[in-house]
Amino acid sequence: MKDRTSHDELSLELFIVLARAYNSVVAHSIRDIQSYGLNSTEFGVLDLLFHKGPQPLQKIGEKVLISSGNITYVADKLQNKNLLVRKASPEDRRVIFADLTEEGRTLFESIFPKHERVLVDAVSELDMDEKKQAVELLRKLGLSAENKFKSKA
Repeated sequence: MKDRTSHDELSLELFIVLARAYNSVVAHSIRDIQSYGLNSTEFGVLDLLFHKGPQPLQKIGEKVLISSGNITYVADKLQNKNLLVRKASPEDRRVIFADLTEEGRTLFESIFPKHERVLVDAVSELDMDEKKQAVELLRKLGLSAENKFKSKA
């Protein structure tokens, strides 16, 4: 019974340490993103469009993990900042694509390298081997938790 308790306690400690580490690293990201007058969701949309090109609005929500109602709001905000433009699909006029404006592309080109440095610095305490091991273990943990969650739905 003692081993089970120790195992359970270690599992709970892992959860707490994981949550605190995540929050600490994300705090670096959020502070940097806000320094550009953006929020995390706006940054995520700009990042997706910058790296993947024009995307249907419906798909953006799935890819940056926001609801379809919120993507309209975020797209409106980015369009008002002249960072995003909406374009009807030539194949299906019911489908609206979002793309970066030239101003949006220029902004993201200037801020992404700085943001990348902030993230690299936030995790700089780990050496290359530790980062590889952390990626492997966290991927394993995440996939396992996701599969267990789906199996109980």
